Amino acid sequence: MAADGPVVQVRGEAYREVPPELARFAVTATARDRDREATLTRLAERAAAVRVLLDGSGPVVARRETGDLRVRPETRRSGERVVAWHGSVTTTVTVTDFTALGELMLRLADQDQVEVAGPWWELRPDSPAHREARHAAISDALVRAREYAEALGAHVVSLIELADAGPADRPMFARAAFDVGGGGGGPPELELDPQPQTVQAAVQARFTISDPVLG
Repeated sequence: MAADGPVVQVRGEAYREVPPELARFAVTATARDRDREATLTRLAERAAAVRVLLDGSGPVVARRETGDLRVRPETRRSGERVVAWHGSVTTTVTVTDFTALGELMLRLADQDQVEVAGPWWELRPDSPAHREARHAAISDALVRAREYAEALGAHVVSLIELADAGPADRPMFARAAFDVGGGGGGPPELELDPQPQTVQAAVQARFTISDPVLG
C-alpha cells in the first residue's frame, strides 16, 4: 500500500508473566527379563497398574496419552546372542488441578519399576493471556508512533501495515521439594511451585503522519 505523506515505522512489544494453566508429566513403566514373553507380560501388567491408578484419579487428570512403546534385546558385546529383553511404555499426563498434582505423581512413582518425570508448566493454546498480550503489543506500537510524531510536531494519521513479529512461548519446569513430615511416619509429600509463564507478543507497524513541523 503506497503511503500518502511521511511514514513512521515502529515495533510494539508486550511482556507478561501469568500463572500456568496446565501441568504435564511423563510416567514410564519398564520391565526386563531374559525371556521376551515374560518381559512383555510384566510390562503390560505395570502399564495396566498405571492406567488403573490414573482411572481412579477422577477429574484431576484432564488428558492422558500413551505412546513411545519400546522393546529391545540386550546382547553380549561380542556376537548377537540375546541375554535379556528390555521394555518400556510412556504415558503423558495433563493435569489442571495443581493441588493434587504432587500426590498423584508420588503415587505413580511408588509403583514397581515406574519412572515419573516432570512436570512441565504450560498455558492452554487458547488462553486469554495470548490475546491480551497481542492487544498490549498493538497499543505499545501506537503509543510509540504517537510519541515519534509528537517529537516532530506532527500526529498519527492512519495505519499502513501491521505484522505479527512475536516469539513463541516455551513451557517451563517446576521446582520440586520432598517433605517427609515431622517424624510422624506419614507418607512423603511433594510440594510443587508452579512457575509463571512468560507471554510475549511483538508487532511491526507502519503509520502515516502529518507533515512535521521542522525548525
